Amino acid sequence: MKEKEVKVAFVDNSIDSSIYNPQEHWKLYLNVALDSFKAKESHFPDLSKNYTHLILSGGEASIIERENWVYEEVEVVQDAVEKGLSILGSCYGHQLIALALLGSDSVQRCVHPEVGWIPIQIKVDNELLGKKGEVFSFSSHFDEVVNLSDAFVVLASSKDCQIQAFQMKKRPIWGIQIHPEINIPNAQTLLRRFSSLDLETKSFFEKALKSTPKDSGLIRRIVRNFLIPRRID
Repeated sequence: MKEKEVKVAFVDNSIDSSIYNPQEHWKLYLNVALDSFKAKESHFPDLSKNYTHLILSGGEASIIERENWVYEEVEVVQDAVEKGLSILGSCYGHQLIALALLGSDSVQRCVHPEVGWIPIQIKVDNELLGKKGEVFSFSSHFDEVVNLSDAFVVLASSKDCQIQAFQMKKRPIWGIQIHPEINIPNAQTLLRRFSSLDLETKSFFEKALKSTPKDSGLIRRIVRNFLIPRRID
């Protein structure tokens, strides 16, 4: 057995990078070889090129209203699972993993959207998030994951979102609904940008801007644990 050198494929699910640029946030913490791909342009990684890890970012689109590139990304995720890659999805990426592996019944509109800094309950000790207990992180989502099968375990929940994080059992495949990679200054900038737009959801961003930020710095733990090299035959 030997450890395979870490090589990350980063799929950027943003729509307008002048408003939201997930690569800017993640690259603050990813000190590894990384290739980036733009999903809405149908630009996806060739997973035969020795990638070991796949990260699926958040995005402004709704997982419920799907364009053709979403189905292409679903196939990439399914291929990555078959090839044994370590996979991490955040927010939209978290929902997309569920869609790819469980179908459309696994995602829905939020009853109570979460925008701002929220408390998250880590329900069980686990190798991605660490010890059980309460942590705080930035969140911004209007859709959510539901109806996981027995092949998955729920790792974390919040008051308004029962599936804040999951893992496919016995596999290095994780989804997190939160945005731990967006630190407080960047989150405030993002909230101001969304508040300036003529959106039906504008009030959520305005309310979050008035709230007190609280961030536990979970991103460092997540990145460190996710990027642990996995042994291969």
